Amino acid sequence: KCLTQFSPVDYGKPVSIGNNIEVIFHDAGHIFGSSMITVKIKQGNESRKFIFTGDMGRWDSPILCDPTTFREADYIVMESTYGNREHESREEAVDRIAEIINDTARAGGNIIIPTFAIERAQDLLYYLNKLILENRIPHLAIFLDSPMAVEVTRVFKRYPELYDKEMKQFVKDENSFFDSPRLFLVRTVAESKAINHIKGTIIVMAGSGMCTGGRIKHHLVTNISRKASTILFPGYQAEGTLGRYIVDGASSARILGKRYRIKARIEQIDGFSAHADVNELQKWLASLEKPPRRLFITHGEPEAAMNLAGLIRGKMAWQVSVPEYLEEAVLD
Repeated sequence: KCLTQFSPVDYGKPVSIGNNIEVIFHDAGHIFGSSMITVKIKQGNESRKFIFTGDMGRWDSPILCDPTTFREADYIVMESTYGNREHESREEAVDRIAEIINDTARAGGNIIIPTFAIERAQDLLYYLNKLILENRIPHLAIFLDSPMAVEVTRVFKRYPELYDKEMKQFVKDENSFFDSPRLFLVRTVAESKAINHIKGTIIVMAGSGMCTGGRIKHHLVTNISRKASTILFPGYQAEGTLGRYIVDGASSARILGKRYRIKARIEQIDGFSAHADVNELQKWLASLEKPPRRLFITHGEPEAAMNLAGLIRGKMAWQVSVPEYLEEAVLD
């Protein structure tokens, strides 16, 4: 019943809420369809413009357009997930992936990639396909073993109007990962189990991204004790997860009720985050032609939020707040 109440809204199209409030959605460049929101509120003869960034994406991401920038706003509520960190460059990350795949192929092992279904999986498919097209890695079979990731990939294919220029050209030239003869979309449990009987080097991408559940655990069981194989983590692993336990250097791990010695090569790459880092967050703010009346820093661990707020106060001399839970602010 809830879903029947939803209706799609194009980026840039004003939506009126009553007589005094106008809302516009803008491309956030974070994941497919993600949005920043501007809210314009009129009261008497005056009006105020608010920007809510939500999760902000990065410049020059594959597939997606860059985050929308703005010339002015009265108030901004901005995320700070990586308000105290710089990402590894994508070029360096892609070079490392190529090196890891080539080393593992020479050793005769498999490349197992715990993968988040939305955006991360599609970004990785983009780069793996690009490396194959450039003959930088062997033309290996790639198995996307995640029903959710498969469905999300189908959504990506259905909305080419949201692609950036490079992805549109790939699709036009029939060189996108959608058309790759090396990509196999795995849906059923039987298909997933069959992967582990394939001889020779393959690439397996499966959920969950932090190894807390899902089909990745079965592929770990098959490969984590193989010295020739590589477990490649393309992003952050939260404390308390199996993924974090493995990347922190454990000698063994309990998977599906049994303990396995970790002999596989373990690699972690941080260049594929979909969140803007500390420099990109400041780059986005620099597009404003004048300071907002107030900037609110949210959605980050305290250390990250406070670090970003301190940088902005020091460099720009803006009014910046890091609100606490349930804190209220009076806006003029």
